[in-house]
Amino acid sequence: MAPSKLTHPKIQSLDAFCGRERAHPRPLVFTNGCFDILHAGHVHLLRRARAHGDMLVVGLNSDASITRLKGSSRPITPLEQRSYVLAGLECVDAVVAFEEDTPLELIKAIQPDVLIKGGDWAKDRIVGAIEVASWGGEVFSLDLLPGFSTTAIVERILRLPPPAS
Repeated sequence: MAPSKLTHPKIQSLDAFCGRERAHPRPLVFTNGCFDILHAGHVHLLRRARAHGDMLVVGLNSDASITRLKGSSRPITPLEQRSYVLAGLECVDAVVAFEEDTPLELIKAIQPDVLIKGGDWAKDRIVGAIEVASWGGEVFSLDLLPGFSTTAIVERILRLPPPAS
């Protein structure tokens, strides 16, 4: 039996999102990432990002984008499932996937008032920072919750001993 398609009203195409943009609350906050295995560090960052505005849009790397960025063993979790999990978070108002390696075109289309990345990104390296600043928006690099990383989780899983037979 094939699994049912995971749908949620917060999961939107860019065209659908921008088609209703005039109705979106402002300030609109944008962040992005792979969110391959959602963990407490992700949720902590997303909740803090949402506090910077009235709506949080999460740009989500497509599967092909993640493979190009992280290697052939990633993503662990396919786009449909990652989108669905993010959409289930109260702090997330919309999830929009993108195919490119960076969210620059998505940022230019959405024109957020606030752009946020985790503290592992210096403000001058955040993709879209120049554009957001050019239309009067703000850019923040928020401190990460120490000790949480998808890569560390994957590495820990790979080190586990095989189950006893």
